[in-house]
Order: sequence, then structure tokens, then C-alpha cells
Amino acid sequence: MAPCRYHPAMTAPNLHGDPRLVDLYDALNPAAADTAFYLHLAHSLDAARVLDIGCGTGLLACALAGQGHDVTGIDPSAAMLAVARSRAGGERVRWIQGDAHAARSIDADLAVMTGHVAQVFIDDASWRQTLSAAYDALRPGGCLAFESRNPACAPWRPWTPEASRRRVESQKYGRVDVWHRVVDVTDECVRFATHYRFERDDEEIVAESELRFRSQAALACTLRDAGFVSVTWYGGWSREPVDAASRELVVVAMRD
Repeated sequence: MAPCRYHPAMTAPNLHGDPRLVDLYDALNPAAADTAFYLHLAHSLDAARVLDIGCGTGLLACALAGQGHDVTGIDPSAAMLAVARSRAGGERVRWIQGDAHAARSIDADLAVMTGHVAQVFIDDASWRQTLSAAYDALRPGGCLAFESRNPACAPWRPWTPEASRRRVESQKYGRVDVWHRVVDVTDECVRFATHYRFERDDEEIVAESELRFRSQAALACTLRDAGFVSVTWYGGWSREPVDAASRELVVVAMRD
């Protein structure tokens, strides 16, 4: 598994605007244990309406719709949404271009933010505004679920060209080598570059991104301030408890 899930809300415009990188998104981010977790969660909650905030190319949103949920997918990237709409089952999903504030009146039973999208909100103001918008999009008793990497185990350390290098195949662009390189680590933020080497065209694209690594305590504080009254924490996709070695902080938070 790659050390980083690439998400269209990240800071580098190439990541969600360059058609070559959009084409690679699904190859780099196939359905995995996190997908299964959110599908099971929606089923176990008997969630009639599900909101996928930062839905990207719509893999999870379409899978949720395939389970019979009424799904709305929202994302700021027009290029990503174009892929989502063309995906098998895409006609079953309501797609919105925008951020979480565009979904305040959906009255969802469950809202999800996957692909570590919670970490792209670098400043506290934008993160708190997003939590507030998610709260408003939920019915009373509805749940917000997302994941954030646990800074306690410094998960960015393997983001080196040697440890993170992988190769994917694109029908359009042929073989592509992808790797990461950490640029800077400051307080809770990590700035890194993702390199895409297109073998056929002998061309390399470098997209810089920045992520915020909030602690469990910091996340709990912002959730409480947003009005979420009960929070369940997991340290991974098998619903194991959080400990110092947990690479993920998986959150299921209920609003009042």
C-alpha cells in the first residue's frame, strides 16, 4: 500500500487538474480495507442517506449507492467529478462540485471523509468550518466518520523515494513510477512532493502537497466544539483500539 492516499483537495493544482494525474488516481487508490470499513459502517448504521465529502473519483460513493444507500458525493475538482459521473453506477449518485458547505441541508444519516481528506485542512479555522458544515448536513443522531494518520508514530518517515516507490500501469499513458519525498516537517504539518515519472513520454511531474497531523486529543477537542456528543475511536480498519503504534485514528462521531 502506498504511504499516502492522494486526494484532490490537496494543495498542488496539478494533482487534480492535470488529466494524467486524474487518470492515475484509481490505480494508485484502489478499493482496500478502508473502503470495506466505510461500506460496513453505512450498512450497520442502516444509513438511508450518505454524504461523501471529498468524494474524488467516486469509488466509495458508487459502492455505497450499489448497497442501496441514497448517496451524495461532493468534491471541489471538476476533473475528478467527471470521472465519478462516468463510473459504473455513477448515475445513482447525486454529484455536487464544491466543499462541505454546499451540503448543509442534505439531512444525512452518515457523512464520510475518506482518503485522509481531514488532513488537507491545514489551518484550524478551515477544519472547524468543515466540521460545522458536516454537522449541519447530518440529521439529529447522524454520524460523521473519517480517518487521520496518527502523528504518534510519525507515519511520514517512510515517505522517501526508496521506500515509497511504486509502479502503476495506465492504459492511456503506459508505465508510471511514483514516489514521495518529504520537503519539510514543522509542528503538526508535513510538506512533501510526489513524483510521477512517465516512462513512455520520458517526462516527470512533481506535485507538492501539505498535510496536518492532528493528535487524537486535538481532533477530540474540535469534534466536541462542533457539537459531536459521542466519539468512537479505532486504531485501524479492523476496529482495533488506538495505541501508540496505531497508524490511523479512525473516528465515528455522533451529533446531538
